[in-house]
Amino acid sequence: MTWAGDLLVVDVLDEDAGLADVEDARGRTYQLPAEWLPGVRDGAAYRVTVAAGGVTFTPDPDGARLLRERSKQTLLDFSDEPGEGTS
Repeated sequence: MTWAGDLLVVDVLDEDAGLADVEDARGRTYQLPAEWLPGVRDGAAYRVTVAAGGVTFTPDPDGARLLRERSKQTLLDFSDEPGEGTS
């Protein structure tokens, strides 16, 4: 299994369904069983470790802040060229 990012942040926790919508460091979203994430709540972040024995989710108190900072930097790095796409 390849894992693109080793950081996940819970976007939405659906306690009724027992699922957490999470976003990884590349901006991709997934649904995971909430019971896999210790102390799960909206905005909680986890470091992901993949090993032969399985996957471990470890709470990361600074993870959500790190992911927000990375997203801000991505937006700052993006720019449209003036006149692009016009004929």
